[in-house]
Amino acid sequence: MVMSRMQYGSDYKKIPAYSMGSGSDMEVLPDLFTYTNKIVNVHMVGHPDEERFVLVDAGLPDSAEEIIKVVEKRFGEGAKPEAIVLTHGHFDHVGSIIELIEKWNVPVYAHKMELPYLTGQKPYPDPDPTVEGGMMAKTAPMFPKEPIDLAGNVYALPADGTVPHMPGFEWIHTPGHTDGHVSFYRQSDGALIVGDAFVTVQQDSLYKVMVQKKEIQGPPVYFTTDWEAARASVEKLMSIEPYTAVFGHGKSLQGEELREGLQYLAANFDDIALPSHGRYVDDEK
Repeated sequence: MVMSRMQYGSDYKKIPAYSMGSGSDMEVLPDLFTYTNKIVNVHMVGHPDEERFVLVDAGLPDSAEEIIKVVEKRFGEGAKPEAIVLTHGHFDHVGSIIELIEKWNVPVYAHKMELPYLTGQKPYPDPDPTVEGGMMAKTAPMFPKEPIDLAGNVYALPADGTVPHMPGFEWIHTPGHTDGHVSFYRQSDGALIVGDAFVTVQQDSLYKVMVQKKEIQGPPVYFTTDWEAARASVEKLMSIEPYTAVFGHGKSLQGEELREGLQYLAANFDDIALPSHGRYVDDEK
């Protein structure tokens, strides 16, 4: 592994964001475990009585010790994943990834279109504080957007749709929130790791983030730059009819609640998800 050149972006910093759900965890399926790191979820795929598992996403800045403790509580002292797999590279999904790589010496996988943001080549588009939304949206300019550099430790997901070290899962390209955003789906039982293609908490509202009120929503508005692609991604995920879903933000959904909620979101995307105004909304209009 290549560790010496890894570095976070120049605007990397700890974000003072918390919720009532922070520190909570849930075994959603026997081999799918979710942990809430302040306002964002990380997932672990693998049975706790087996040595092989994968970490999906890497939480907020300055959270590595917290994530390691949860991993070892679930899988045993000294446990480490076979890989870290990313839904995308926003700061709240890669905030502790360098420390985790240094601790575990494991590879990272992401969609090829996310690699420029993970290898120091390209910053994300500016978050939009003008977008219709609450206090979280207004404070978005403080969020890190500069690329991190994982040097030689990050690899493109295989072109055949398989996910390394996650047997039975396939990756689905679900852009809109970012160019290379992906979700992970297991057809055998309908398990879906959504990322931020859609969420179950209104992420732009500080109050709703803090109390973690469960309601199906589109992707977080202040970081979503392509709303037509975001709509198509929601429709794509609806079409596969998942049975269980876990998210980058918010609580999991299963069964009819998931099916009906996703159908309603897709049918009413403009009313539920699309802001009435904002830099990237107005550009598309």
